[in-house]
Amino acid sequence: MIAAAGYLSILVALISSLALVVEAIRHSRTSEPEPARLRIPVFGLALGGVAAFMLLEIAILTHDFSIAYVAKNTALGTPFVFLLAAAWAALEGSVVLWGLMLAVFTWLVWRTVKTGDGLGVLALAVMGAVSVFWFGLMATAANPFAICTEVANGFCSATSSLPIGAAVAPTDGVGPNPLLANHILMAVHPPLLYVGYVGFTVPFAFAISALIRSERSTAWLERTHRWSLIAWVFLTAGILLGAWWSYEVLGWGGYWAWDPVENAALLPWAAGTAFIHSAIVQRRRSMLQAWNYVLVITTFTLTIFGTFLTRSGVISSVHAFSLSVVGPVLLIFLGVIVFGSFGLFAVRASTVSSSPRLDSLVSREGFILLNSLLMTLFGFTIMFGTMYPLLVEAFTGREVSVGRPFFDRVAVPIAFLLLVAIGVGSTAPWRVATGKVLWQRTRVGLSVGSVVAALAVLAGIGSVSVVAIMGLAGFVIGNIVAFYLHQTARAHGGGKSWPSALMSTVRNDMGFWGGQVAHVGLAFVAVAIATTSVLAIRTEVPLTVGQTAVVDDYCIGYVEPFTRTEPERNVQGVRVAILDRSCSDTRVVLEPRLHEYPKFGQVIATPQVWTTWIDDVYLTIAAMDDNGIRLKVMIFPLQWLLWVGGLTIVAGGVLALGRRSRKPSQASRPRDEQERADV
Repeated sequence: MIAAAGYLSILVALISSLALVVEAIRHSRTSEPEPARLRIPVFGLALGGVAAFMLLEIAILTHDFSIAYVAKNTALGTPFVFLLAAAWAALEGSVVLWGLMLAVFTWLVWRTVKTGDGLGVLALAVMGAVSVFWFGLMATAANPFAICTEVANGFCSATSSLPIGAAVAPTDGVGPNPLLANHILMAVHPPLLYVGYVGFTVPFAFAISALIRSERSTAWLERTHRWSLIAWVFLTAGILLGAWWSYEVLGWGGYWAWDPVENAALLPWAAGTAFIHSAIVQRRRSMLQAWNYVLVITTFTLTIFGTFLTRSGVISSVHAFSLSVVGPVLLIFLGVIVFGSFGLFAVRASTVSSSPRLDSLVSREGFILLNSLLMTLFGFTIMFGTMYPLLVEAFTGREVSVGRPFFDRVAVPIAFLLLVAIGVGSTAPWRVATGKVLWQRTRVGLSVGSVVAALAVLAGIGSVSVVAIMGLAGFVIGNIVAFYLHQTARAHGGGKSWPSALMSTVRNDMGFWGGQVAHVGLAFVAVAIATTSVLAIRTEVPLTVGQTAVVDDYCIGYVEPFTRTEPERNVQGVRVAILDRSCSDTRVVLEPRLHEYPKFGQVIATPQVWTTWIDDVYLTIAAMDDNGIRLKVMIFPLQWLLWVGGLTIVAGGVLALGRRSRKPSQASRPRDEQERADV
């Protein structure tokens, strides 16, 4: 019953998507398009998307093992939170979540479209076309409501894509992949990423609509500014929590391994960041319009590419293309997006290209363009490093690898240049920045950066790269804080009290100051990456009960082993005391564990971390027997700064959402550099 209702919901959403495309295109050709006439297909799409997701969740929570997806990804003993998360833990469920979010975004956009808004109506047609693909995929190659028709050895062994006929149900399901049921972040990290992925459909749809209509104004940028920021904020938060998940769960001691799955999320983030920065210049100076079209199309394309990369099986083996039904379908859709979108852009390029040129590269817009280009270069190198081994294997059969050393060598110089561009560009005036003005606006930052670098050397940090990154971070933060205090002092000089001036400076230009908060967060992240990569201590120590070992400034003592049974797994762990260097004063007791999942025959080492203001002490079990343990001990200086910096970036994006949109005529009119600077 649930399977039939769920599949019917998918068909309703699919038919509604088709109707939305047809009706939106037809109405966009009229002199006064009426979005009210799109109410039925929009509501049908939203209703179908919501119903399909809710019915899948109901099937999971009620243990309806007659549905193959439920039988393969859940079990009677699966904890409740992981039952909820099972709805997006595998391919078919993740497509349902994608469809749900796309349907919701389409409904939200429809609510903003007014009578006579041809741009918005045609954008709805584009979103409807994208919805046709995803719900069509659900109805065919990735059907989440396929039913079990045979059971062998207690498991679902044969399925039927159409939920008709007799269904049989095993007495229990297989259960989720142990790695997906080992931390609460499984319930949070993927949905955040998906909101980011799907959210970029909105600016893409408006960009395609503007290209079709040959519009030269910044209307599409103004209307999608918040949508782009919302998508970027959620994608940033998703990547941050994914790094935290890796750090807390996988036991290898890192948070970013540059593997293809991680890179698949970072690619659209890099392109989206470049687009958001470049859009500032177009809204302010009517420049870079063609470049913005390229960036927004690229960002959306990379969300599809990332989905293809992680859901087609290509990461495990290039030859999985021929084994995956979904892979070729996603690849065809990706090809349609690339050739269709860039083909349309090529046809319209001469029409939509903006005529104004930079007055000077040494200006606010010049540094923003540099920032955008650096992020684009960063994304290109990630793409190259990710795809090169796969392409080599596909064409030659040879297995090659592009590992962390390549990505680090490329990322470090780009990070240096980015920090310089941010530090100078954030406070540079528009149009032309003279040497005198630049010196006035950067001298405080240079002083702060120099002091920070000197303190780092005095603290005993011998790495030139770490000292340089810390100095640049101090330069960025010092410049931003000094500029904020300068603007606040101006407001105070205009008659406002200091508290009022502090608040009004931010409130009057939330877009600009949201960006600066994000830049501060990026400076924190840069320092954390440098210290945890270069200054980390990694070692293994053998211990027996009652024995201690000194690692850096900590004494590690083996207290006792323990065992316990939890739903779907057995836990075997040890209690380890962290003492001061003299081994006399216990500071904390940690419990690194081995989680055994009998149903899968898999053991996962789960670390435990103690965070201080100075560093993280990271413990994980390398080996364990009756005689003792071999313990991996890792110490990461300033690790907490990575999480604080990431949250600060997200907070900056949220603050920037408060920016007041300007009319196109206002957005394109340059201001004198003595007026309030903004982005």
